[in-house]
Amino acid sequence: MSNIGSYEERIEGFDWSLSEKELEYTPGDRINIGWYCTDRICRMGKADKTALIWEGLGGASRTYTFNDIRLAANTIGRFLRDLGIADQDRVCLFMDKIPELYLGFLGILKIGAIAQPLFSAFGDESLLVRLENAETSAIITQRKHVSKVRKIRDRLPHLKHIIIVDYDGRKPLQEREQAFSLDDADPVEELEVFPTEAESPSVLHYTSGTTGMPKGVKHVHYSLIAQYLTAKWVLDLQDDDIYWCTADPGWVTGTSYGIIGPWSLGITQCVLDCGFSAAAWYRFIEKHRVTVWYSAPTAIRSLMRAGEEVVKDHDLSGLRHLASVGEPLNSEAVIWSGKVFGKPFHDTYWQTETGVIMIANYPGMKVKPGSMGKPFPGITGVILDPVSHEPIAEAGKIGLIAFKPGWPSMMRTYWNNEATYQAKFVNNWYLSGDRASIDNEGYFWFVGRDDDVINTGGHLVSPFEVESALLEHEAVAESAVVSKPDEVNMEVVKAFVMLNPGFEPDAELELKIMNFIRKKLSPLAMPQEIEYVESLPKTRSGKIMRRLLHAQEWGEEIGDTSTLEDE
Repeated sequence: MSNIGSYEERIEGFDWSLSEKELEYTPGDRINIGWYCTDRICRMGKADKTALIWEGLGGASRTYTFNDIRLAANTIGRFLRDLGIADQDRVCLFMDKIPELYLGFLGILKIGAIAQPLFSAFGDESLLVRLENAETSAIITQRKHVSKVRKIRDRLPHLKHIIIVDYDGRKPLQEREQAFSLDDADPVEELEVFPTEAESPSVLHYTSGTTGMPKGVKHVHYSLIAQYLTAKWVLDLQDDDIYWCTADPGWVTGTSYGIIGPWSLGITQCVLDCGFSAAAWYRFIEKHRVTVWYSAPTAIRSLMRAGEEVVKDHDLSGLRHLASVGEPLNSEAVIWSGKVFGKPFHDTYWQTETGVIMIANYPGMKVKPGSMGKPFPGITGVILDPVSHEPIAEAGKIGLIAFKPGWPSMMRTYWNNEATYQAKFVNNWYLSGDRASIDNEGYFWFVGRDDDVINTGGHLVSPFEVESALLEHEAVAESAVVSKPDEVNMEVVKAFVMLNPGFEPDAELELKIMNFIRKKLSPLAMPQEIEYVESLPKTRSGKIMRRLLHAQEWGEEIGDTSTLEDE
């Protein structure tokens, strides 16, 4: 049974002070996420409770208690502080899902620095633009990824420290590099936690937009107030749960609900650091008796493709609550999970910019397969007319998803890009950039994005970023990147390419271009198809009209072409 009360009960008279009270926080007090996820939990008598069960490739495994993660965060924090890392310095985490990623995140926050997690599959160019924009002071990484950092090191004057957590001594350290081993370091029992306050910056997550350049979304320590309560109410986390969030902390889900939410509640969580396979995932759930599972539609669709027989080979009876995030969850997946697991996946909707779940299929609430659900208590969500930006009262009419500003975890700005941040707000509404409708029962139904960003498997890809990388290849004269439909990932990247004279469009060239891009960008940003074209649709001012290419791929109406170059 859920311990959170019904949606109707919770929404009536809701105030965020309820969360503050449970966390024993008084406005004006110091608030540090790292301390709340470690020291406070230990002081509550849970020091010996398991905090993290980690499994990696080849059967490697580690288990940490809450006191273990407290000591590890202290040890990493002291190491960084001794290097000269100060409050508000940006420290990048560029690792696979190894324990040091999770523990380092907390250590960075404890000393008042800003954690900058980046997906470890990023190529060197993707890494460069984000480190350059943030003027990052230090990066914590692994041997397998340090070569990417070395390629761009000389273009990053602010990057003073490159910290390798698994240095084996076989090759000499290079310029600015430091070795750090959590296993070999003396545990730090007491660390002076930096006196961060509600508006002190905490995390810098990078997202992509239609303007092309990735945007740094700045969050603050007060976001804990919303992360704690949404994890408790939407994910229904209870004290005896074993929780598994499959998201990588390089993305916001992996920090808000893969670190902060569960550990601020003193919940045991599992992490599996290996590639996807249905059998491996089911084995993991069975072995650790996972009770609450938060995953992505892409993974769910992949599990569907693996079939029902593999499910029957495992005891998944421990599962109590399933939730999904990252992209729209199609109704077939909800129905399938109800059939196979005996319970539906509860879709949730939110963004890097919102910091927490904004709309959800709340536990105990009737699930309408394909619907996003209803706004979380304390969140005012509406559909706005795209032109007037006034709320739409008519059920079923499509408009822009918008929220009333003021929830605790709302981003505070885009890093060094205040103008773009301010443009997200109109008539005192935060514009999500997505479109949806609301039915007569108040359920939201996702329609699509209002811009060109490609959402492949729950990960956002900037067309401009892929196009820029393509143009660096000697054969490419011009390129345009859009999404195309995909059965598993909903959509994937497709590139239209114009070649320079002297190059012939063939399979060999396509392979060369693909390999070239693979070294520069995340695998998720890799074009799944390259189509060679003689010309690209452009406006008279020379701007490529991506929407025409997008419409072609999706079989949509092309709409107004009055600005098209050849009209």
